[in-house]
Amino acid sequence: MTKGAANTAAPVPPDGSDPKRVAKVARQRSSRGGESFFKGLSTGSGILILAILAAVAAFLVGMSIPALSSDAQDLPYGEFWAFVLPYAFGTVWAAFLALLMAVPVSIGIALFISHYAPRRLAQGLGYVIDLLAAVPSVVFGLWGINVLAPQVLPLYAWLNTNLGWIPLFAGQVSGTGRTVLTAAIVLAVMVLPIITALCREVFLQTPRLHEEASLALGATRWEMIRQAVLPFGLPGIVSASMLGLGRALGETMAVAMVLSPAHVINVRLLTAENPNTIASNIALAFPEAYGLGVNQLIASGLVLFVITLAVNMAARWIIGRRKEFSGAN
Repeated sequence: MTKGAANTAAPVPPDGSDPKRVAKVARQRSSRGGESFFKGLSTGSGILILAILAAVAAFLVGMSIPALSSDAQDLPYGEFWAFVLPYAFGTVWAAFLALLMAVPVSIGIALFISHYAPRRLAQGLGYVIDLLAAVPSVVFGLWGINVLAPQVLPLYAWLNTNLGWIPLFAGQVSGTGRTVLTAAIVLAVMVLPIITALCREVFLQTPRLHEEASLALGATRWEMIRQAVLPFGLPGIVSASMLGLGRALGETMAVAMVLSPAHVINVRLLTAENPNTIASNIALAFPEAYGLGVNQLIASGLVLFVITLAVNMAARWIIGRRKEFSGAN
């Protein structure tokens, strides 16, 4: 061995072990330590979420028992189910109308950003959509009551005159525009950025080979989207819609500011008597509530909690049925 080679040779530890092997074992131990830490962090986070959900459910159930077990004459708002059913109907009705308007528009915007718009325009539009999600709900409420409600009055009058034979557009038109349809439009604008952002990311995850295969067979761009993109993204669309529905079901301030509420079950969209939502009613009535009235309002919050859980469980069931077909798994 030459002198230069002897100088460049790796030093041998006193115990005779290989330095490269020692370094490799140290890296493996470090990797195992990081993996164990991340596994523990993930497991702990999942358990924490379940614990918080259980704590919220326990609080709602515990505070609701006095209202559910008391006689109707002892409750400030009367018999519980007669009190809460109109608000539960209003909650589901307003959220349904909001999704009916928001989902098609959100899917169209997401498809435009992901498959039609030039790159620079798509990036800018996506940024604007994401910023829209950060607007506070009270700002949407101010916009709805001061700008949207007066502007839609001519449209409501036209709908009532020409389509008044349909129960949805029948009745005396509200003179202020503060109807359940106006509240639903505000909710649709609020949930639109959430649904759009998620649908956009799902559509961008469509396998490129699926799209190219459809185009190679002679499909137009829309046919390719219908055959490859939408089937693949259907579970994502359902998930995005359910997240938007959760936002619409729990929205408080915007609905309380825009809606002219009443304790009724009514499907008419243009009248001054509109079914209120559970969250909005709690916000409006809670400052003046006392005694069993507080328990009664919290019990209505429990009903909203159950509705939200049921909607999300139904969404997970739909996604589970479509996952294998869409390739999302």
